[in-house]
Amino acid sequence: MKISYNWLKQFIETDKTPQELSLILTNIGLEVESLDKVQAVAGGLEGLVTGQVLTCVQHPNADRLRVTTVDVGGPEVLQVVCGAPNVAAGQKVIVATVGTTVHPTDGEPFKISKSKIRGEVSEGMICAEDEIGLGASHDGIMVLPADTAAGIPAKAYFKLEDDYVYEIGLTPNRADAASHLGVARDLAAYFRKQVQMPDLSDFNAGADGLALGVSVEDTLACPRYSSLTISGVEVKASPDWLQDKLKVIGIRPINNVVDVTNYVLHDLGQPLHAFDADQISGGKIIVKKCEEGTPFITLDGVERKLSGDDLMICDAEGPVCIAGVFGGKRSGVTESTVNVFLESAYFNAVSVRKTAKRHGLKTDASFRFERGTDPDMTVTALKRAALLIVVLGGGKVTSEVSDIYPIPVKPFEVEVSYAYINKLIGAEIPDAEIKSIVTALGIAVKSEAEGTLQLEVPPYKVDVTRACDITEEVLRIYGYDNIAIPSKVNASLSYSQKPDREQTQHAVADLLTANGFMEIWCNSLTKGAYSKHPEEAVQILNPLSSDLNVMRQSLLMPALESVAYNQNRKTADIKFYEFGKTYHLIGGQYIERPRLLLVLSGSVLPEQWNHKAAPASFYNLKAAVDAVLGRLGVTGYQSAEIGDADFAYGLKYFRGEKTIVTFGAVTGADRKKTGVDREVFYADFDWAGLLDMVRKNRIVNRDVSKYPAVRRDLSMLVDTAVNFDQLKAIAYKSEKKLIRNVQVFDVYAGDKLPAGKKSYALNFTLQDEEQTLTDKQIDAVMQKIITNLVQNAGAEIRK
Repeated sequence: MKISYNWLKQFIETDKTPQELSLILTNIGLEVESLDKVQAVAGGLEGLVTGQVLTCVQHPNADRLRVTTVDVGGPEVLQVVCGAPNVAAGQKVIVATVGTTVHPTDGEPFKISKSKIRGEVSEGMICAEDEIGLGASHDGIMVLPADTAAGIPAKAYFKLEDDYVYEIGLTPNRADAASHLGVARDLAAYFRKQVQMPDLSDFNAGADGLALGVSVEDTLACPRYSSLTISGVEVKASPDWLQDKLKVIGIRPINNVVDVTNYVLHDLGQPLHAFDADQISGGKIIVKKCEEGTPFITLDGVERKLSGDDLMICDAEGPVCIAGVFGGKRSGVTESTVNVFLESAYFNAVSVRKTAKRHGLKTDASFRFERGTDPDMTVTALKRAALLIVVLGGGKVTSEVSDIYPIPVKPFEVEVSYAYINKLIGAEIPDAEIKSIVTALGIAVKSEAEGTLQLEVPPYKVDVTRACDITEEVLRIYGYDNIAIPSKVNASLSYSQKPDREQTQHAVADLLTANGFMEIWCNSLTKGAYSKHPEEAVQILNPLSSDLNVMRQSLLMPALESVAYNQNRKTADIKFYEFGKTYHLIGGQYIERPRLLLVLSGSVLPEQWNHKAAPASFYNLKAAVDAVLGRLGVTGYQSAEIGDADFAYGLKYFRGEKTIVTFGAVTGADRKKTGVDREVFYADFDWAGLLDMVRKNRIVNRDVSKYPAVRRDLSMLVDTAVNFDQLKAIAYKSEKKLIRNVQVFDVYAGDKLPAGKKSYALNFTLQDEEQTLTDKQIDAVMQKIITNLVQNAGAEIRK
């Protein structure tokens, strides 16, 4: 939510700088996510001053140029070459001095420098309004009134005031702060000042013209409906001050009537809607629900089918507006509108929320109605808007204020004691201070007895209904930083299973981060189209959108969306990891499965002067997988190729029937779904299963052997179906005591070998912890290995 600093000062007097106010807002619960300076004119007219043209003569070398001398209030008179046809001696003008960066209305900014123009020195520029961003005219230079003094900064002369815009991360429970008035209320409580409300004394209701009848059939969905009519309005562009107010908070101006409704919305927090009164059939407004399937064309030109639960604003012909959400095309205000029917209502939050979600419509009005607006603000906002429309568009109010409010919304009644507040906060706040904060927040103290307050909370504070809510209100205004941290903290010891789940996860995260991986957190909600097993999908009952309608069954697809997002922004080299859960509905039971995902794409090594870029491969991913398992001390697993639909090709590591990890290349179909155009490799760990294995591992410490290790190499031909893991397993089975490591250092398959054969070159590391190995022992071990490789793998040993 965007809040303007200058706009805020209309409600509360403060000498705090925008930066100081930013800290205060954050401390009282309205977190300022950013603070941006907004200049009234691009460049802020910095370096531009008023000046007086002292002399003006024809340029000796150019028919269309003049050589002038200009007094800009400095110690020296400037010589300026000017091409404007209307420049003349004695004029008061705007001058851009040397070093000034000028920001024209159209085109790129440029810097003024001392130069020669056709042989004559020019020490600045006499400006037209389009050259400094003040307008579009380029007929000639700006000529100021004759009594203008020289040397006045242009920013001061035009009374331009820079603004600052706060981006406030408004939490869903703070509907009361969704406007400049709402934010000002909190600041007023903090400063113990009064909010300055708009003056409505000039409002005059009329009963001598157009008036529409209003009836509310569903008072549950619409507890209060206020309205009036304005006749003789001229719909046109809003004045600059109103357009600037809206632009600074990111609202596009449309016309004076619509702009006023938007202005009042962000000013007072009350949504309004303006109708073309002449387009309302039968001279009557009816607030009701229509039949299921009733067609309705909204302002955006889209025809929508209404639900029987949608509250509608109707006339004699049918619906003209979706209450609290979106207007209708038939009754919208246009340039031909003369008479306006203005609505200011209080709609049921649940009704608006369901309707907005049902039709996929999110508007500024529905945002506020869904969270709860102030039922006591409808008439104030209505009069405020009517006054502005009359001032900006002419006409007059031609009806009494119609205010249908059969059952007034009562304040929330809350009982709370000073002792309870202090206990919950954990500090002793003086009773007088608590009472002062409560009243400053607009909460009425109805009675006080024996340290207990009977309070009436205004309806606009929709989240303050309990004693704990009152405590939170007191604490945020009193200041979290004012609560002392105790020097002593009492805690009880609790047993935690070893190894610690969090520490283990942090250890793996540190390993991956140290190896260039970046952690990502993806949304657990995803598209139903991504589900590989639709029958196991966990559906969301009230999805925000079709893109977020199921819980993810795999970490892969959201991660691929992150890959696509980065690659589309020229970040092609990807190394991601994520700890997360997948969700499944199996046999009527909901199951969560902790997983660890690794993703590789692009290059693992960037291009350098001494080597080319190294594209990521399956083996880079395998190295990362092995590193994770090594860090956890998980050994004794087997591997096998997989024909999984999730992989173009890949491997799995397993123990018995339990799969530890599957990894390989992402299929082209999955890449296409997410818009990834490069090869991607990923690994999917069963994190819960890994933790179980880590818990069962026994850590064994042994001394480093003082006897040397021996290496022997062996080259062989095997069938192409035989893989290295099979050969490795045979070797370890042949000699369990002396073999320390088995590695493959060369693989060859080609037309120089017999069909169906490939060549492996392996090295074996042998070591005895008790003695130095002799050649006889080494030869015996190697012979045993060779025999078993020949018998069990069909190997043909190459000399």
